[in-house]
Amino acid sequence: MKYERFISKRFLPKDRKGSAAHSPGYSGPLVSIATYSIALGVLVMVTAVCILRGFQGEIRQKVVGFGSHIVVQGYAMGNTYEETPVDIRRPEVERIRHTPGVRHVQFFANKGGMIKTDDQIHGIILKGVGEEFDTSFFASNLVEGRLFQFPADKPSNEVVISRTVSDKLGLQVGDKVRAYFWQEGAARARAFEVCGIYNTDLADFDEHYVVGDLRQVQRLNGWDSNQVAGYEVLVDDFARLDQTAQRLLEQLGYELTLTTVVAKNPALFSWLDLLDSNIVLIITIMMLVCVVSIISALLIMIFEKTSTIGILKALGVDNSGIRRILLLKAVGIVGKGILLGDAVALLLCGLQWRFRLLRLDSASYSMDAVPIDLNGWIFVLVSIGALAVCLAAMLIPAAYISNIHPAKTIKFD
Repeated sequence: MKYERFISKRFLPKDRKGSAAHSPGYSGPLVSIATYSIALGVLVMVTAVCILRGFQGEIRQKVVGFGSHIVVQGYAMGNTYEETPVDIRRPEVERIRHTPGVRHVQFFANKGGMIKTDDQIHGIILKGVGEEFDTSFFASNLVEGRLFQFPADKPSNEVVISRTVSDKLGLQVGDKVRAYFWQEGAARARAFEVCGIYNTDLADFDEHYVVGDLRQVQRLNGWDSNQVAGYEVLVDDFARLDQTAQRLLEQLGYELTLTTVVAKNPALFSWLDLLDSNIVLIITIMMLVCVVSIISALLIMIFEKTSTIGILKALGVDNSGIRRILLLKAVGIVGKGILLGDAVALLLCGLQWRFRLLRLDSASYSMDAVPIDLNGWIFVLVSIGALAVCLAAMLIPAAYISNIHPAKTIKFD
């Protein structure tokens, strides 16, 4: 064992129980305070990042669930929900499927209309989807009933409505409902059966979207079975959305246009990006707490151990050797604090992720519980960052070592 490690382990005298917190002077209690302060800082940083990243991910997942990451449609679109059909047999479809970064391609068509009950009328958007549609989003947000099925011989008359529409119109699973759509100057009626009710807590979407069979929309618009409003593209990595969109744009014909979910909802995603500023602010403040704690503990330790440092210098230990002793001591203090903070953060975040103990007002936050992104990389990166910053801060108290002269300190004793 090198002498630096040997001395660093015994730099604070211990009581009979072996606890540095009971050592004489101020350095022992300050080491404990610094350890718990660093643990608190790491706990706050990890928990805050997990919550804010969870919030971003939850909102992003819900918005993408309604409209995918990228939508490819025809150029000749008006300001209404009357869409220009595109053919699913176009060569671009296969090129899109084989574009790097693309996970899935599905077809859709929207139709604006209204649902009428005995005493209520409510405007809706009927989102028609096909058998290839990824229904995992609606399945995960289903609160009653089931998803509709796709009969081979005819379009399904089953639809999934939102909890908002259900409450406003008094509809339940199994109820029959009549919807009206405007097509070519005349109203066309369709009878549907409610087979399921979903809830995402996104008011702008839950207020209007009803999900049904794509073939119903095709019949309403007078399209054949190969005509749809567009292609919805799901990507593998949201962080590379722009790069994937650029690759897809190079595959499209001149009569097709491409829109990303970010471009379609600029205000919402700008707001989500602002949460990154909150993450940076919280991490900065907590890092300052950790830095002040470790600097204070090491400075008091140096002041109390001035005579010991003088003796070490008299025995031939240079300034760099003493700095290594303090560095090892600082690693021990910071390491214990980080491990303690990570352990408590993992416990709290795990309990919230599993049992959703902390509830939210869904009308205000678009979710009913505090979301958690339980990602191991968050713990690793925060821990490494805290350790690096605290060790860098040690240079401040370490600079005082060069001012300690053995003759003065030993003579003083």
